[in-house]
Amino acid sequence: MSLSVGQTETVTYAVTKDDTAHGLSSQWKDERYADAYLDVFATIRMIALMELACGRLLEAIQKPDELSVGVEVNVRHLAPTPVGATVTVTATYLGGDEKFHRFRVEAFDPGGKIGEGEHARAVVEAERLLAGAQKRLTAR
Repeated sequence: MSLSVGQTETVTYAVTKDDTAHGLSSQWKDERYADAYLDVFATIRMIALMELACGRLLEAIQKPDELSVGVEVNVRHLAPTPVGATVTVTATYLGGDEKFHRFRVEAFDPGGKIGEGEHARAVVEAERLLAGAQKRLTAR
């Protein structure tokens, strides 16, 4: 399989209360700050959808024992999105080499563009990544 510069992948998602800044803050169980966050789509959820769209594009070139991981995020969150709205994210492949790949990402809700930027991912062997993560438990 192959991946071509300009190829795109789109992900569509309906925003729930758990996807909001307020919903996430309550999951962290620190009610001291609960009122500081609103019920609008959280930036970290928008970034997660952007990563998902990019990761899906890379599945076309991954070997069975490989996966892709995010290594760089440079995005702007431009507008708030309420619970119930549908968010659509599109990733466009900008190019790469055997390991590192770059993408243009954009996010929209019914009112227009809510986010944009670039994202980079690396294709890695799953077992090697897990082994490296495990070593971090005993490092130092």
